Amino acid sequence: MVHGQTTNMTKVNIKYENLPVTDKDVLYEDNHLIAINKRAGDIVQVDTTGDESLEDKVKKYIAQKYDKPNGAFLGVVHRLDRPVSGVILFAKTSKALDRINKMFKNREMNKTYYAVVRTKPYPPAGNLVHWLVKNPQKNVTKAYDHEVPGSLRSELNFRVVGELNGYTLIRVDPITGRPHQIRVQLSTLGSPIVGDNKYGYPRGSLRKSISLHARRLEFIHPIKQENIIITAPVPHDGFWEKFEGMMEE
Repeated sequence: MVHGQTTNMTKVNIKYENLPVTDKDVLYEDNHLIAINKRAGDIVQVDTTGDESLEDKVKKYIAQKYDKPNGAFLGVVHRLDRPVSGVILFAKTSKALDRINKMFKNREMNKTYYAVVRTKPYPPAGNLVHWLVKNPQKNVTKAYDHEVPGSLRSELNFRVVGELNGYTLIRVDPITGRPHQIRVQLSTLGSPIVGDNKYGYPRGSLRKSISLHARRLEFIHPIKQENIIITAPVPHDGFWEKFEGMMEE
């Protein structure tokens, strides 16, 4: 395990598609919550690029759907990296936002991701614990195998679930939620995610994405107190569909 691991920082100038949120992107919705199947390339909140955020797209969707000329309330409760696809949850009321924020903080949200790698990890299953430090200027995270100043403890479970044509599908169940956590922790195993040249894969993806998908979110509804399971179909890009049948539900 490498102290302070960093990887290839080749900069790629990518122009992302700016597509609106439509009914087909909505995985779950009620009066309090809305879950979207995020496209790789959508950014959750506005950043220095100035590109339209998924937050703003969802606000527009709700305002148009429910005829709210003064706009709609929307609370961001968690994030997915820009090149990552899959389920992301927003709060539609301040009450739900407050309660969901506490659930994430208390680790009461069960998240499942799938990643595709070229190099099969050894061992093929296990628990990873690192201390991560993010450099916000470079937007890159370093992983340490011991606590260092400014680091956050990061933990996940992983398991190989299938292999196809030289690729390996890994299920990841994060216990903590840190910036770039899955990407850098899998890289420490020598198994960088396909397309993720920021963390060791030799080249970026022509699909403008990395092969990491937020597949499933399970939690107790903060208002209704019902068990909610939200599953995001994989992107239809000619690659991910080959692995969907291997995924454990």
